[in-house]
Amino acid sequence: MKRIGVAGTMVWDTIHGRGDLATPVEEWGGIAYALGALEAGLPEEWQIVPLIKVGRDFAGRANTFLRSLTHRSGATRFLEVPEPNNRVTLRYVTGSRRSEQMKGGVPGWSWSELGPMVRDLDALYINFISGYEMGLETAQLLRRGFNGPIYCDLHSLLFGITSDGYREPRRLPEIASWFACFDAVQLNEDEMKLIGSDPMEVAATALNAGVRLLVVTLGERGAAYFTARPFNFLDRSTGDVHQIGPIETARVATEPNPAGDPTGCGDVFGAVLTAELLQSTDLEEAIRSANRAAGRNLSHRGATNLHQHLRGEISPA
Repeated sequence: MKRIGVAGTMVWDTIHGRGDLATPVEEWGGIAYALGALEAGLPEEWQIVPLIKVGRDFAGRANTFLRSLTHRSGATRFLEVPEPNNRVTLRYVTGSRRSEQMKGGVPGWSWSELGPMVRDLDALYINFISGYEMGLETAQLLRRGFNGPIYCDLHSLLFGITSDGYREPRRLPEIASWFACFDAVQLNEDEMKLIGSDPMEVAATALNAGVRLLVVTLGERGAAYFTARPFNFLDRSTGDVHQIGPIETARVATEPNPAGDPTGCGDVFGAVLTAELLQSTDLEEAIRSANRAAGRNLSHRGATNLHQHLRGEISPA
């Protein structure tokens, strides 16, 4: 069996103004969406190894969620910490625009904690849900100490937190150094604009730093990618930073989807894309699969039983 480590933060969401519901919804969010999508999309020979810290106040609920994943390895690296678990209040003002207010204090990983946990893994999926999963030094040590491919959704790394817990956009210092830590990087359109106004310049910065695939999600317009062929996620010898040729880019359109709940769509997209890349699926076909999964997520509320919904099974309410 092969193993993919999944690093991120399990967040308890309270969501207002979502879809046609007048009352707030409370559910698991954050990395739970990616875990559900990986559960649905990974081939049988791959196991999920969650690399997750959870506050003691939500540890029981988190264990219940993790036990629902049949792909989960018995070697789960699940740490209960005394700090209160991260909780996020999301208030949608339009179908896709929202404010986020975060409370809680689950600490990020240090290299001394994370290093021993990745030694027996074959790939890594990292999603900066809180933005504090690890610092740059830890990410750099991870890149030096782990030889497998790393997919990273930068997400909240590009947002700071105000004194009252609201997220606000920020420019990330040393962006090239961050890029150098990962083989594949995911951003959404707004996040990419925080890095630079010229998409090709941002892509060149990423690929010159060592990123082999940059994917930008575009909502209902699908996703765009930037890479230098040949690209093989599992083979880190492709896309050598010193042998980069012309940048190849294209937009992969998504199928029309009815309006729904967009929470977690980016997380589902990235996790399914990672699962496809682990199977060496053609890049554009892999992105089409990720687009379809993100569209399917629109009609599901929360991350509980998401894997069943994405597989087209009947899931409990």
